[in-house]
Amino acid sequence: MTRAAVLCGTGSCLPGRRVGNDDLAALLDTSDEWIRSRTGIGARYWAEPGTATSDLAVGAGQRALKDAGGSAVDAVVVATATPDRVLPATAPLVAARLGLAGAAAYDVAAVCTGFVYALATAAGLIATGTADRVLVIGADTFSGILDPADRSTSVIFGDGAGAAVLRAGRPDEPGALGPFDLGSDGDGYDLITVRGGGSAQRLSERPPERGDGYFSMAGKEVFRHAVLRMSQSSARVLARAGWRTSDVRWLVGHQANRRILDRLADDLGIPRERGIGNIAEVGNTSAASIPLALDDAAAAGLLRPGDRVLLTAFGGGLTWGSAVLTWPRPATDREPVHPCPAPNTRPEGATDGHHV
Repeated sequence: MTRAAVLCGTGSCLPGRRVGNDDLAALLDTSDEWIRSRTGIGARYWAEPGTATSDLAVGAGQRALKDAGGSAVDAVVVATATPDRVLPATAPLVAARLGLAGAAAYDVAAVCTGFVYALATAAGLIATGTADRVLVIGADTFSGILDPADRSTSVIFGDGAGAAVLRAGRPDEPGALGPFDLGSDGDGYDLITVRGGGSAQRLSERPPERGDGYFSMAGKEVFRHAVLRMSQSSARVLARAGWRTSDVRWLVGHQANRRILDRLADDLGIPRERGIGNIAEVGNTSAASIPLALDDAAAAGLLRPGDRVLLTAFGGGLTWGSAVLTWPRPATDREPVHPCPAPNTRPEGATDGHHV
């Protein structure tokens, strides 16, 4: 029988520093009203000095493994745009700290679409028999690459991690993931970017400029592409699944901007109140946003067995992706999303000097 990847556990981790809009208003030419009216964001969490992306990934991974009822997995996939180092990948370190040394471990770099891409690759590992259980983590610490003087980006992004455990199962059972829809458009390569740090900058004859190490985004163009690409991708994946939009109980879009999420729901013909989101409290957490929102909703008892769920994301590259699943189980007695202490247990010699 065809194997499918089945969701069997979720978890999340937020750093301890909550940054409200009023905190930013004291530093930037902005206000709580300005931020909320344009983004829907009231607060976000930023990592404290000494915390790395791997710390948050380990925290989320631990919770997801506990929720799934077991710690053994065959592979660990980490979706991140802010790895601990340019190389090696962050996933092997995360696997080792979770006691999973020996498991396959690799990173996926698709920015805010990263978690959906990572789910698809993990589903492929399971479908081919390469793995029976896979831990998928979306984790980012965008606070480390934001220009503190740029209010257009500093007010949007937060840090965090979310995770899911997938097991081998049947395509017709609750929790089975798929179909997927993935896409990209490199003509929009410069719309969401960090220009410095890679080979293009390092091997150029141009000396680095102040802004090269900071994240930048062309807001108006990104807004337009995000709504269009997620709408089109969602329509394609629903058609492949044989679902109508009226079949969708919950829409879980990448938590980029409240206005984007509302426009997406309107374009798809899904009532806005069926959109699951936590952007007001955590901001845009990039690759972590979808698993964070799922874990939040699961802990709150919002997701019920049999609920049909549509996941969709858009990010730098440009990239986009969507997937569907039927929620597999009732709510369990678990902690809701809240700041969790990131374990400070990196193997000796693994600490990146940037985070000391």
